[in-house]
Amino acid sequence: MLNVVARVYVNRVTEPLGRWLVARRITPDAVTLAGTAGSVAAALWFLPRGQLFIGTLVVTLFVLFDLVDGAMARARGRGTPFGAVLDSTCDRIADGALFAALTWWALDVGEARLLGVAALICLVAGQLISYIKARAEGAGLRVTGGLVERAERLILALVGTGLAGLGVPYALDLALWVLAAASLWTVGQRLVEARRSARELPPDPAAP
Repeated sequence: MLNVVARVYVNRVTEPLGRWLVARRITPDAVTLAGTAGSVAAALWFLPRGQLFIGTLVVTLFVLFDLVDGAMARARGRGTPFGAVLDSTCDRIADGALFAALTWWALDVGEARLLGVAALICLVAGQLISYIKARAEGAGLRVTGGLVERAERLILALVGTGLAGLGVPYALDLALWVLAAASLWTVGQRLVEARRSARELPPDPAAP
């Protein structure tokens, strides 16, 4: 949802940067790996220690690398099948590290078990949302959209974490519980859409 609305504005920044990096023979895969490594390291270093605000800033910086690698692929005039697989894999790793770090903080430093449950739900549901789409497309089904995609999940989680780091009460609780509910809803949405798409397929003549 948000990624479609904001794409035009974001591209005004990322497209020139992507062309600049390509001109210096930096590959999109290198940017993808650097962004993922930075996101994971920042999430697992700052957040479990309770450094929520600085952690949010550093994680956000590296998450933005994901926008740049796409711009670089467009600047080169093509992407590669491996690049697409690498990008999706790295997205799952970075997202998993973020929500794992929030779970770690909530259950340890934050001493907030219910918040830890919300973070765990976000972690599992976020992975499921992406998996359902990939598995459905592998089976020839059409699954698109949903209430919360990756952009929405990251925005909600990082804004809530940053505000909590600034001392805003219940900011992270509200963000994660809203995200947990919306993520579970999106899992259901994608399963329903996959089932609807399966019903539209022509019958298999080889089936008994």
